[in-house]
Amino acid sequence: MNAQHWDEMYRSRDQVFSGEPGGVLVTETSGLAPGQALDVGCGEGADARWLARRGWQVTAVDISGVALTRAAAAATDVRGRVSWARADLLTTPPPADAFDLVSVQYFPLKRQPGHAALRGLLDAVAPGGTLLFATHALADLAARQEAGFDPADYYQPDDIARLLGPAWDILVNETRPRVSPAPVGTHHAHDSVLRARRLP
Repeated sequence: MNAQHWDEMYRSRDQVFSGEPGGVLVTETSGLAPGQALDVGCGEGADARWLARRGWQVTAVDISGVALTRAAAAATDVRGRVSWARADLLTTPPPADAFDLVSVQYFPLKRQPGHAALRGLLDAVAPGGTLLFATHALADLAARQEAGFDPADYYQPDDIARLLGPAWDILVNETRPRVSPAPVGTHHAHDSVLRARRLP
């Protein structure tokens, strides 16, 4: 799933996602004081726009230039509050200790020996900051019948929770019904969610 794959996916439709922020993001961050946020795999930018409208300064990163162009075009009301950046966070980690919120929403984070990409995202959370990780529940993913796709190749919240260690306070680690509609053509009924705070 390289840049070409994602560019082709976004080009296949005028709009891939709903344009509304994810339900997990809204639920889990509404009580947080705004600061610096990293939106990992921002896609068409709905989450980044929602955060920016609530006072966050957002770095929105995606591997797809097509997605970023589309996201920036829809974000004229938050110009100056969102920085759109094309990067592959699986190979190039974000700055360490830089973000009060690192939001990883349905990002296909594949397991790696030594967990290098995951550790890069964890290190990006500033002391006192929040990691919010959400993905489709494993049972929903297991129902997908796609050649070359194995849900076990990707991190679930429990996997990440086991790696956090004593420097983190795990506030939420659960699977629950989705509060926003599943993407068109999918049958994702549940989200698995991890919210953890890095201790100061």
